[in-house]
Amino acid sequence: MNKTLLWGTRALVLALVGWGLSLPPQAAHAAAVAVSAKADRAKPPAKPRAKAAKAAKAAPRAKHRVQRTGERRAASAQPAAPKAQAALPAAAAPRAAAAPMPRTRATLVSASAGAAALSGAAYASAAAGGGADDMHALSLDPVRLNSNAVLVVDRDTNAVLVGKNDAAVLPIASLTKLMTGLVIADAGLPMDEILTITADDVDRLKGSGSRLAVGTRLSRAEALHLALMSSENRAAHALGRTYPGGIPAFVAAMNRKAAELGMSATRFVEPTGLSSDNQSSPRDLARLVSAAAERPVLRELTTSPEYELASGRRVVHYRNSNKLVRESEWDILLQKTGYIREAGRCVAMQVRLAGRDLIMVLMDAADSSARWTDAERLLRWLEQSLLRPGAGKREALMPERVSQPWGAMADPVADRWTERLPG
Repeated sequence: MNKTLLWGTRALVLALVGWGLSLPPQAAHAAAVAVSAKADRAKPPAKPRAKAAKAAKAAPRAKHRVQRTGERRAASAQPAAPKAQAALPAAAAPRAAAAPMPRTRATLVSASAGAAALSGAAYASAAAGGGADDMHALSLDPVRLNSNAVLVVDRDTNAVLVGKNDAAVLPIASLTKLMTGLVIADAGLPMDEILTITADDVDRLKGSGSRLAVGTRLSRAEALHLALMSSENRAAHALGRTYPGGIPAFVAAMNRKAAELGMSATRFVEPTGLSSDNQSSPRDLARLVSAAAERPVLRELTTSPEYELASGRRVVHYRNSNKLVRESEWDILLQKTGYIREAGRCVAMQVRLAGRDLIMVLMDAADSSARWTDAERLLRWLEQSLLRPGAGKREALMPERVSQPWGAMADPVADRWTERLPG
């Protein structure tokens, strides 16, 4: 459009020039001035130059605004920095102190203070006479054990050495067979009486197998041996079935014996442990272990490494279900293992360390490896921190070095723990 206007103006100027040649000089000059002024008015404005000038004029103001904005941001950020630094330790402290919780099938309580007191005493002893290796060896955090419920009791002093969820009531699997053995041992039945495995002894609840075929004949002593040593379910059921009055009378005797021992959180419904309705707590099971360990026959059968049963023309080899009995040098006086899916991996033992009898109950470990890792870790910790070489018996495990005795542990029904363990 600007070009069209320019060419039109030029054409007009030429026409006027031609016309002006016929005018007098004064009129021609006036006409030329008028055309020149009109052409100047028709020229388009120089927009780029105007924008550049405007930008150049605005630049100082923009620079001033940016500078003032930066100053305001710096001023606002400067007082906030100390607040952030002050808040960081408070926010980080709980995270650093929190310990990962173990796998649980139920809502369980926290670890007891007994282990913390003993661990503190052990650390003090190590700091006085040992190095960094001793300090590492003496450390034990019950919360980090794989088993979800743990109890270690000094049977001589009745003191809780380690506790984690020790009042939780859980399925106990084949730990049930300790009570089965205790009832049989106290029943006075002839141990050489021959029992026959029948179809009634076959596991129809879990479908577990057995090398005791229907029709196998064995003595009551042999059935008790296999039930306690290798957790043979058909043998345990046969013991209950052949009890006077059968299974109902035997289960009643089991629950009666539990009540006599003060096992008020315990319930039995059958003699093998295959039912998850057989339930107890580590505290109750510690009482059962203590009572069973008073029977020499139960100590001998539960810690027998292996046994061969002559069945007709064949000999069936059984071995102990407890890895520590078979493969370690620990002085285990009595033991029983257990497993069903609902209970996890369990073990209950009485162990002698430096002349002291300690009861250990571990329940609800995820797998067999986790169970034995916990057991050996506890045994090493007890041996290294509580029974240090050169320490006298009273110095090693003095009751006052434990936070509370077993009978005084905080519990909704604490009155039931006022009596000592049997024996």
